[in-house]
Amino acid sequence: MTLSFFDQFMSPTFMGIPLMALALSLPWMLYPSPSSRWLNNRFIALQGWFINRFTQQLLLPLNIGGHKWAALLTSLMIFLITLNMLGLLPYTFTPTTQLSLNLGLAVPLWLATVIIGMRNQPTHALGHLLPEGTPVPLIPVLIIIETISLFIRPLALGVRLTANLTAGHLLIQLIATAAFVLLPLMPTVALLTSTVLILLTLLEVAVAMIQAYVFVLLLTLYLQENV
Repeated sequence: MTLSFFDQFMSPTFMGIPLMALALSLPWMLYPSPSSRWLNNRFIALQGWFINRFTQQLLLPLNIGGHKWAALLTSLMIFLITLNMLGLLPYTFTPTTQLSLNLGLAVPLWLATVIIGMRNQPTHALGHLLPEGTPVPLIPVLIIIETISLFIRPLALGVRLTANLTAGHLLIQLIATAAFVLLPLMPTVALLTSTVLILLTLLEVAVAMIQAYVFVLLLTLYLQENV
């Protein structure tokens, strides 16, 4: 039983072929393509309003140079939210519970922000490794600490997203199993457990959206430091 709880995080395969690519391409099939008509349906209008509002909030801390990343960051935000929300459906696989996928998204984007900073303003980028006014004996130690913290950033991005989603899925499965087992024995307790399960599911919906937003927001802050 203990091992079966983690079976939901295994990458699905069909006849030995991994279905990760299909799971990653599914979100883009669900969104309608923009229309050239003057009047669109309500879903497309709501989608456009959400993208515009999010893009405005995303570009607030960025200067003009960082606005080139608007399309990439907005697409990444919608992609992560859709993957996280689809993973809450029964009998589905959540790709963002895989640390390899999250690191595959975090490391290239973080590395791109670092390279941009080194290319555009190398003095300012290297200045983050040594705060102003640091005592001379502490300079080597602080440089090592800041360098380690710099390289930990993509790992923290990937681990944060993976850990939050994995913990939420495990809690939902544990409480659902408890409610199913207690139903014939103690129906009242099972009903209370089911109520907790419904509240936890609503919480996980919020966590799925918040974690996607935090992932993109931290990338935006890293970009602001180097633009």
